[in-house]
Amino acid sequence: MSEIKSIDGVLDELDDIIETTVEEGSPLAIFAFVYRRTTAKIAEGIAQGQFEDARRMERFDVDFAKKYIRAFWGYRHDQPVSLVWKIAFDAAVDPGGPKPVILQHLLLGMNAHINLDLGIAAAETVPDGQIQSLKKDFMTVNILLEELIDEMQVRISRASPLLFLIDWVGKQSDEAVVNFSIRRARDFAWNAAVTLTHADEQEKEHIIREMDEHIAKVAKKVVDPPGFLLPHTLKLIRTFEEKEIPEIIDKLK
Repeated sequence: MSEIKSIDGVLDELDDIIETTVEEGSPLAIFAFVYRRTTAKIAEGIAQGQFEDARRMERFDVDFAKKYIRAFWGYRHDQPVSLVWKIAFDAAVDPGGPKPVILQHLLLGMNAHINLDLGIAAAETVPDGQIQSLKKDFMTVNILLEELIDEMQVRISRASPLLFLIDWVGKQSDEAVVNFSIRRARDFAWNAAVTLTHADEQEKEHIIREMDEHIAKVAKKVVDPPGFLLPHTLKLIRTFEEKEIPEIIDKLK
């Protein structure tokens, strides 16, 4: 991976990951595609002057994206990655494990990247003690993401026609698969950023390790939810959803 210095560079890297995973028929293409759409949306917001500090926002977004890109290629080259990314990547390649539906693959990527990577990237973007200067721009991203999520839900349902059953199960369950909230995840990430920016280097390592272990527990429940109702609902959804990765990505476009 070459050094990435701009959002255009990020988009090129994400295109490379999408092309690689689609050719391989890997469900990792699902998160990569949606994440590229997210990054493009933030780039639009920067170009339209929606952020207080456009240059800082681009630097933040690039640093954030590099954490996913490095994890993706690192995993493929047998390099150590965070627990939560390992669970997400393993779910796509483990022939003997559970077979996640499209939504589960997407949530595994979002769980790792928002709940773990985002807070770390935010803390790294601003000098120590100045994290509050980033808060308005950080929260502006929520609005852009929520618009995108509404759009992507419609698109995912083209490839997963029984996805609406998740909403019904959500009224009966509080499991991570059905109640994953972008806003709640970003609030968690913001609180993590505030904590990290006030910690020394040794404390940061400890905090990040604890965060990773905590978020990995959520990931395990997303991959293999406990109980009776949700696993059977997911099995039904899987039966009727598109299986071919190129077809799924076409339907998401």
